[in-house]
Amino acid sequence: MDEMKTIDEKMLFALSEQVGNSLKQRGLMLVTAESCTGGWVGEEVTAIPGSSHWYDRGFITYTNTAKEEMLGVSRKTLEAFGAVSEKTVSEMVTGALKNSHAQIGLAISGIAGPGGATPTKPLGTVCLAWGTKGGEVKSVTRQFDGDRQQVRAQAVAAALTGVLELLQEIGA
Repeated sequence: MDEMKTIDEKMLFALSEQVGNSLKQRGLMLVTAESCTGGWVGEEVTAIPGSSHWYDRGFITYTNTAKEEMLGVSRKTLEAFGAVSEKTVSEMVTGALKNSHAQIGLAISGIAGPGGATPTKPLGTVCLAWGTKGGEVKSVTRQFDGDRQQVRAQAVAAALTGVLELLQEIGA
């Protein structure tokens, strides 16, 4: 995990470029739904020239209310599982796909710190989800080390890597 803490701008740019090339080759668009990363994935992908050909939009839904209003995340889900849960990010990615023209979506919610941790969700807990419009959603919970910035950077890298893996899986 130590190598993950040292994610830099060049690495994120290279990942974003790979995502963009892969989506563009397939004629697909990406949508993002971010909480703890606050739009960082959107910032990275729009740093790539021509990203408007493959990036539709991003939702920054930091509060539970925003997750409900913008993405249709169920209040029952948020109450039962919390904002940092695979169930919530799955609903986030489904809502992002529903409210966009994209065919590929990703969602992130986590505890970047320094506060907010609980015994069952320690600092660095990040839930991610990826899905396709009308298809299945895949979710995962990861545990990242480091300070707030390092946790967030690792989440961005994991989200972009997950898009590449999803594109390989669907063979689009």
